[in-house]
Amino acid sequence: MSQALSMFQSVGSSAFSNMVCQMAPYFSTIAPEIVELRPTHAVVMVPFRKEITNHLASVHAIALCNAAELAGGMMTDASVPEGAKWIPKGMTVEYLAKAKTGIRAVANGGDIDWSTTGDKMVSVDIYDENEVKVFTAKITMAVRLG
Repeated sequence: MSQALSMFQSVGSSAFSNMVCQMAPYFSTIAPEIVELRPTHAVVMVPFRKEITNHLASVHAIALCNAAELAGGMMTDASVPEGAKWIPKGMTVEYLAKAKTGIRAVANGGDIDWSTTGDKMVSVDIYDENEVKVFTAKITMAVRLG
């Protein structure tokens, strides 16, 4: 089991999210809460706050990217075999609608073979509070086993 997953299970989502933001401070700009984490699945909630909005009063594009990277990264960490190393190396995104509420980023790695070294394409979808898909990302994670 990954150290991150073990910590999530032992301290809970709020404390774990705070620890992640201390380890990678840039994520704190979106005030995320990692609410679900297990192998092949992660969910990150981001509250709607003026600090993350753009000139259209919707969630800024880069805040959406941050939420996607956090969800995808946490899911990857929980999914790779013990001792594996990973790093995001690219991301392709689509902005589908304006997000004018808090958002929910859902990373799904159920169709990925995590037992091999190489690039893994991680899908992350982001929904607003009305369940409208507002954003989608494909994140290339470089995975190296032991």
